[in-house]
Amino acid sequence: MNKINELIAKFYPDGVEYKSIAELFNTQNGYTPSKSHSEYWENGTIPWFRMEDIRENGRILSKATQYVSESAVKRTLFPANSIIVATSATIGEHALIKVPSLANQRFTYLMLKEEYSTCMDIMFVYYYCFKLDEYCKVCLNQGNFASVDMKKFVKFKFPVPPLEVQREIVRVLDSFTLLTAELTAELTAELTARKKQYSFYRDKMLNFGDKAPIYRLSELCESIADGDHMPPPKSDDGIPFITISNVTEYHDIDFENTMYVPESYYNSLAEKRRPRKGDILYTVVGSYGIPVCIENDKKFVFQRHIAILRPNNAIVKSRYLFHAMQSTDFKIQADKSAKGAAQKTIALSSLAKMHMPVPDMNVQERIVNVLDNFEAICTDLNIGLPAEIEARQKQYEYYRDLLLTFTETGSNRQTDRQTDRQTDRQTDRQTDRQTDRQTDRVERN
Repeated sequence: MNKINELIAKFYPDGVEYKSIAELFNTQNGYTPSKSHSEYWENGTIPWFRMEDIRENGRILSKATQYVSESAVKRTLFPANSIIVATSATIGEHALIKVPSLANQRFTYLMLKEEYSTCMDIMFVYYYCFKLDEYCKVCLNQGNFASVDMKKFVKFKFPVPPLEVQREIVRVLDSFTLLTAELTAELTAELTARKKQYSFYRDKMLNFGDKAPIYRLSELCESIADGDHMPPPKSDDGIPFITISNVTEYHDIDFENTMYVPESYYNSLAEKRRPRKGDILYTVVGSYGIPVCIENDKKFVFQRHIAILRPNNAIVKSRYLFHAMQSTDFKIQADKSAKGAAQKTIALSSLAKMHMPVPDMNVQERIVNVLDNFEAICTDLNIGLPAEIEARQKQYEYYRDLLLTFTETGSNRQTDRQTDRQTDRQTDRQTDRQTDRQTDRVERN
């Protein structure tokens, strides 16, 4: 980053001017055209952006997944090269929109004022908005619905270094972004291949031909139930309430973002609806077909979109049942059992009829040991390829934040660059050499 350091020393040795969102941008919320006017949604040519666009197509967008007609536009379109920032519902996301557009009301548009259009590089603004995302997450209104405090939002400040500095930072970050994306794609492809390999061997191990008896789940389980069908009472703390969104692709439960119910509600539930170690949860509505094996006696409750199976451990081991419910054969049964148009649902009566081969306990034990080890290699976020993907992303975020940190004019605080040498002495030398080589590659691109 020698060139950037030279530009810093040349253009702003005493700090950079910062300006607030209110000073730099015109801001306005997006909106949803009325659904009662069918003509707004027919033969659309105007891109109308939603959070789904960011999730599916990334943060730099020129095409939308949904379009509206010109008659749906109030006044004028939002101009090309505007930033949309999520200020309600899913907080902490943004995108650069490269075309004239609309977006729904969850987004606030940032549109550079005319007087700043020649002194701010929009890609520099885009990259700095990652800092704005984090700011938004801690500047929320109080209430049940997540929304950003807009009085605080407009006070957030952007640095305004000279354009030459902005463009050099953008060049480095563009190259670093591309390199990180390529590395992540390679690692993700390898992880996908490992998972396919795991699925192949799992299916092989669970295929016994006619050498193991076939059991229905109703024969393997002491009980099969689902969550309470009545809306649970809410509480500020107490017992976590799990929804289907808390069940992860890694077949575990994310307790980070849950609602809570009073312990009295938990105690009022039937015993078969109170999870305990060895039970199997199984999603049965919408994203159906994901099993989770409960590994401890942590108290929690769950919505009716999730089934709970209590294995009869005299016949079947919990971990064997868990693995067998991930097999290709079992997934085919789940697909056939799922009914409905808007949301596919597996009825408990259908789940109870689904079947699998169950060998004797010694064979189950050997299969579980092998599959548990293989599964840990493929899916544990703390080891192997997933951890490497996460490390690369954190490395990228570290250098991005380093490049976007400046001393404000009149401030005596040290920047990350000024303290970097101190930090380097405290970090692992081997990691430093690896990251230096990667940064050099970016510089040369």
